[in-house]
Amino acid sequence: MVKVYFDRDASLEPIMDLTIAVIGYGSQGHAQAQNMRDSGLNVIIGVRPGGGSWSRARKDGFEVYSIPEAAEKADMIFMLIPDMAQPEVYEKHIAPHLSEGKTLDFAHGFNIHFKQIIPPENVDVIMVAPKSPGLRLRETYLDGFGVPALIAVYQDWTGRAKEKALAVAKALGCTRAGVVETTFKDETESDLIGEQTVLVGGLIELIKNGFEVLVENGYPPELAYFEACNEAKLIMDLIYERGITGMLKAVSDTAKYGGLTVGPKVIDEHVKENMRRAARYVQNGGFAEEWIREHKSGEKNLRRLMEEIEAHPLEKIGKFIRRISGIEK
Repeated sequence: MVKVYFDRDASLEPIMDLTIAVIGYGSQGHAQAQNMRDSGLNVIIGVRPGGGSWSRARKDGFEVYSIPEAAEKADMIFMLIPDMAQPEVYEKHIAPHLSEGKTLDFAHGFNIHFKQIIPPENVDVIMVAPKSPGLRLRETYLDGFGVPALIAVYQDWTGRAKEKALAVAKALGCTRAGVVETTFKDETESDLIGEQTVLVGGLIELIKNGFEVLVENGYPPELAYFEACNEAKLIMDLIYERGITGMLKAVSDTAKYGGLTVGPKVIDEHVKENMRRAARYVQNGGFAEEWIREHKSGEKNLRRLMEEIEAHPLEKIGKFIRRISGIEK
């Protein structure tokens, strides 16, 4: 069993007197910075001068600096900019200011695990990964609770790296919900595999193919959208709130029987073997190499794939349905 930590297991003491520089003020950056500040910590922001994030952070009452200035001033440096931007920013602006005993914090292990960032040996390297978008992290904190998170220690120079990770999780409100201890390797690989086979890739293809089959069989695209996409949220909400068994108990017996007998024939051993191949491609570093090449070459393939999805009939009819339903303006 994994180790789970709660509020009683963590203290803010290890980081209470430190200066924390949050690099980036996007979804995670703004939420983590505000939660930590509200927990009594000394937080500054490091972003590109003159940009939108600079003005937003200043408006929110933070001291804002260029990234190298923030890194120089800080005892702890939070890397909360996009994964693909991190290596260059680290080399140019962070690494020159990583003196002994400082702490690097990540919200995802990609660049450390795949060695796109190689920190010096005399700093702590930790990860605190809230399992929600930044908006939800902030909302639950303000409601007096929090979202679950993962913590990991990659490098423990000071002997207090884990205490610091738990302190950060507490300051974010995550120990109110529960914090799971893991490793950079396991967090990175499981995150990529889950995104590709289920959460993003798998769901897109399942919904898209279900929509196409319904339309191919003569059903109106509006009806196909409701059945293959719109109602998927209702089912996922039930699973999120009650688990799979709870969801099944909430739907009709017809839906139960059809789902339990036909589902395994659609998502069968062949699909599972495809998922195994995808997992191996992540584990052997193949996906990371491919994605880094794609990014460095200008992300042309990604843009093409996005254009294909945007042009799909599912997206066109979906926009219409969401508008008449008052979901999208």
